[in-house]
Amino acid sequence: MRLFHYYFCHLRSIFMITIEEALRIVLENKQLKGPEKVDLLHALGRCLAEEVLSDTDMPPFDKSAMDGFACRREDLGMELAVVETIAAGHQPVHPVSNGQCSRIMTGAKVPAGADCVIKVEETEITTDGKVRFTGQATNANIAFRAEDIRKGDKVLGEGTLLKPHHLAILASVGKFRPMVYQRPRVGIISTGNEIVEPWEKPGPTQIRNSNAYQLYSQAIQAGAVPEYFGIAPDEEEASLEILKKASIDNDIILLTGGVSMGDFDFIPGVMQDMGATIHFQTIAIQPGKPTVFATLNKKCIFGLPGNPVSSYNIFLLLVQPLIRAMMGGIHQPLPARLPLGIKYARKKSDRMSWIPVTVSHEGMLYPIEYHGSAHIRSMAAADAVAGIPAGIKQLNIGDYVDVRFI
Repeated sequence: MRLFHYYFCHLRSIFMITIEEALRIVLENKQLKGPEKVDLLHALGRCLAEEVLSDTDMPPFDKSAMDGFACRREDLGMELAVVETIAAGHQPVHPVSNGQCSRIMTGAKVPAGADCVIKVEETEITTDGKVRFTGQATNANIAFRAEDIRKGDKVLGEGTLLKPHHLAILASVGKFRPMVYQRPRVGIISTGNEIVEPWEKPGPTQIRNSNAYQLYSQAIQAGAVPEYFGIAPDEEEASLEILKKASIDNDIILLTGGVSMGDFDFIPGVMQDMGATIHFQTIAIQPGKPTVFATLNKKCIFGLPGNPVSSYNIFLLLVQPLIRAMMGGIHQPLPARLPLGIKYARKKSDRMSWIPVTVSHEGMLYPIEYHGSAHIRSMAAADAVAGIPAGIKQLNIGDYVDVRFI
């Protein structure tokens, strides 16, 4: 079995698929989570599972857009008698008639009869307490009823990823317990005898586990609920047991390490022993080539490279879109393209590369010193990762490339 698996891996490694093809396969295997209602204060980062209609006109009445005096436009050349003062939240008592006005505050309801509000700074008070307009002309300065939204209008569509301004809209239409999709659960496993936890002192041949904590945080940012299962040693039986445990309650399982072609890289074989279907094993991308994707009982399993920059990039490009899709969202990364501020060259161009970059105030990209997929420090100052297409060995100042902000 293991010999067959070795040749199977070797054959799959020859035929790399593009990152676009890998994403298509991943999203084809998504399982949409069910809906649930949540309190508005806990809805940030969730995706709507319903279409939201307004239960009211917005504004719900003609309201003043500023502090001033509500009056009739045809009376602007007259001295106007003040009949009342209208504060926000108060119902006007007196309609405005010929030669009259009402002092009014921003957001207050405009009284009947008035068709404009004149600014305080464009008025003066006469000795007998009347108001005189000192401007040349005025806008209405009124936010008219239903000019923004009419009762019954759709304000947000199903699948909307809720951000702070969306919560303001939900609040304004009384949707205080929106229906959203449940969050996927993500199980995280690190593998390798050389890995120890951050609180342990590494031995002469060991390194601290950074991947688990990076992926855990990325999962939270993407809207998922992560669970960390610890470090699996480079033993098939131990890896199989921890993978089985993680697959019980989680929708997505992320393993890091053990997916290349070494003697101890047996994670793909462990996946097959569990009965999982492996969909791809190598991607034409740098870093991140040895990435495995499998499915088992409607669960998605990723074998991510052990180097931290690789696992970060593959999460960004494949796992995050899957999480959003399972939450009912639509994967539509912003089409950001920015120019390089310096020349960039690389030795190999057989795969697409995603490299860490900073972005200047002028909107120019500057690649960060980057020694390869294990160079985690290169990400410390990164604002984004930039995609260098396959076949391109050199780019000049001003050349545009795709950017994913991080």
